[in-house]
Amino acid sequence: MTAVSETRDTSRSALYRRRQGNRPTRGRYQRGEDEVLLPVIKEITAFRPTYGYRRITILLNRRRAQRGMPPVNHKRVYRIMKMNDLLLARHTGRPVRQHDGEIIPLTPNTRGCSDVFAILCWNQEIVWVAFVMDCCDREVMSYIATTAGISGAMVRDLMTEAIENRFGLVERVPHPIEWLSDNGSAYTAHQTRAFALSAGLVPCTTPVQSPESNGMAEAFIKTFKRDDVYLHRLDSAPIVLEQLPGWFEDYNEVHPHKGLKMRSPREYRKCLNGTARCPS
Repeated sequence: MTAVSETRDTSRSALYRRRQGNRPTRGRYQRGEDEVLLPVIKEITAFRPTYGYRRITILLNRRRAQRGMPPVNHKRVYRIMKMNDLLLARHTGRPVRQHDGEIIPLTPNTRGCSDVFAILCWNQEIVWVAFVMDCCDREVMSYIATTAGISGAMVRDLMTEAIENRFGLVERVPHPIEWLSDNGSAYTAHQTRAFALSAGLVPCTTPVQSPESNGMAEAFIKTFKRDDVYLHRLDSAPIVLEQLPGWFEDYNEVHPHKGLKMRSPREYRKCLNGTARCPS
């Protein structure tokens, strides 16, 4: 038996058990508190069906922290969700173009990105939405929605609201801030560019046919539609316009970001400002 175990690089005890027909079988690993965590996880996934296990873990631990309970490791949440078929399907898409550059600034109010997207209602009406987001803390500082299309005047209003959101009622920002957008006519209009320069913004446009160059805005649109828009009623344009403020507020206050160490945009801003205790 020793010669056989050494040849197969297997312990003798394992060979003895297998010879005697006592080969042990291991079942699924479980812990006693799993039965307590599962209903809470199901409740969160029912309300956030597009969230993966890491973001579910963040929301779960927020609830537990409010009740003075210790946090749960994300590996444990993954195991529970896998055992109960609550995990998302793996994404198999591949990017068309590889971009290796870093576009995330280290401090807020350094670069903002803006874009326009459409929401198709069930009655075939279209709601056009333009937004501007800080590239550091990912907060959507302002947005505009309409059913008639986004014009240059609306983009200028968008700039004004974003400046007021961060600096108050000022005519010019205290330091130059990049404004990244695509080459849409509303952004490249002479009046829009002149207004941006007068306000202290530095207009930057992406290369033609390269939406990946404004990848942060593109990623937000995908996330926003998946996690908010497509989970609610889209009967008509008035119903969508009524829900938009709540969707943007939910994104800024609740949505965890991997790039922000799984904190929401406003949680991250509070950490940067030193007004909140930041988890390690």
